[in-house]
Amino acid sequence: MKSYTVQSYELLRVRDSSPKSRRAQRLLNGKSTTGPDSVVSAVKPFFRNLDREKFGVLVLNTRNAPVAFHMVSVGNLDSSIVHPREVFKFAILASAASVILVHNHPSGQLDPSSEDINLTHRLVEAGELMGIPVLDHIIITDDAYLSMKSRNLI
Repeated sequence: MKSYTVQSYELLRVRDSSPKSRRAQRLLNGKSTTGPDSVVSAVKPFFRNLDREKFGVLVLNTRNAPVAFHMVSVGNLDSSIVHPREVFKFAILASAASVILVHNHPSGQLDPSSEDINLTHRLVEAGELMGIPVLDHIIITDDAYLSMKSRNLI
């Protein structure tokens, strides 16, 4: 009989203590998210003046108060590879009751692409399976934002 060696791992979360992270924490600390305005005001520092797409997930507790924000993916000029496994891995580690997805469009174009819409539907389905609903997907540009929920795309 062949024997196998199994490695043991410990998974740790490390708090980001950068100035951007502290500002976002102050803006939303303990407050329920009342809509896309409050989400955008908190996460906007992570998406300023970028030349490439970034995709993040805002983790909420049972009272819709933010628990954590995690940058899932950094892409290129017009795309970012995002997999449900990466989005929900962090959500599970942070004990998410629900999540809000956020990504930027460096081009300044607010309209979601067909890839944005397909990814959102895929993440909504994955969230439903895991009991972690996706409440919204917000697209940010330097001077505006779009809530996919308000456009009935979720």
